[in-house]
Amino acid sequence: MKALKHFTLSWIVIILFIGLLFWFYQLTNSPYERVVEGETITELHPDVQEAVETLIDRADDIDIEVVITDGLRSEEEQDALYARGREDGGNIVTHARAGESYHNYGLAVDYAIRNQEGEIIWDIHYDGNNNGESDWFEVAEIAKDLGFEWGGDFNRFPDYPHLQMTFGLSISELQRGYRPSVEHE
Repeated sequence: MKALKHFTLSWIVIILFIGLLFWFYQLTNSPYERVVEGETITELHPDVQEAVETLIDRADDIDIEVVITDGLRSEEEQDALYARGREDGGNIVTHARAGESYHNYGLAVDYAIRNQEGEIIWDIHYDGNNNGESDWFEVAEIAKDLGFEWGGDFNRFPDYPHLQMTFGLSISELQRGYRPSVEHE
């Protein structure tokens, strides 16, 4: 009997350890780990900020809770993301180095969805409002109607959480110091 208890306890410890390893792997290898819930979007270009607020409101009107997970990024943050999957292990999450992302200029955000259990998810098939359509794609359509380019439409490297407003400026022009004007002040 004592040997059976020891055997059972050993298996429980092994299962818990494997579960802990799996959880840690998921945590460290998620391409979208940086959730800045509650962070304001005031560092974004004012027109982008206004469009993000409208996006959140319009999604809320159809029972989708959008969470902005990333906005303005420093060059250090961009380089750290670029290193993921190259130097740091895990999956490659961006092809943009510091200064090569619209995030570095306050012109882009990444988003996720809060599900009915209150969890922040990146499931592009989730239909929490039960209307037969992916909430993720519904948000992307709203964003495109507001003037955003959606990363899910990128040919080379689809980036489903990504939304950007370029105002007709290329990365090269932004790197040379050009900035979009502000339409609404």
